[in-house]
Amino acid sequence: MAIFLNKDSKVIVQGMTGATGMKHTKLMLADGTNIVGGVNPRKAGTSVDIDGNEIPVFGTVAEAMEKTGANVSVLFVPPAFAKAAVVEAIDAGIPLAVVITEGIAVHDSAAFYAYAVEKGDKTRIIGPNCPGLITPVSRTPASSRATSPSRAVSAWSRSPAR
Repeated sequence: MAIFLNKDSKVIVQGMTGATGMKHTKLMLADGTNIVGGVNPRKAGTSVDIDGNEIPVFGTVAEAMEKTGANVSVLFVPPAFAKAAVVEAIDAGIPLAVVITEGIAVHDSAAFYAYAVEKGDKTRIIGPNCPGLITPVSRTPASSRATSPSRAVSAWSRSPAR
């Protein structure tokens, strides 16, 4: 079994300032995930307050990595922009990209996977249309949501109910 995400992972969220990205960033923070920034070129230089956590927004993945040491990107961008967002993450050299977005054209997915291989296969891509990742770091109760923020780190997506 491979562990892709741990308590030392530094996570950026591409699309954090959108409704879905904001909602799931809040949930990831509650799970204890170390969210170090968001990426949105139109909102670069601003920050977002999520339950008392001021999270900076960067213009590019490369800038976010340089300023925060991020090594994981979670993508919550609309399908029409997903290919460009994944390519940006690959170009920046992020080691892990978790593509939550559903509805990405198969051709676009094939293109960004091929691009990753062409660039040396340095970015592991999970997804697209994936439920995300979660790594338990302590014993958890049977419920799917615990009250202890130290129970897990996560990069996860939508709930089953819409």
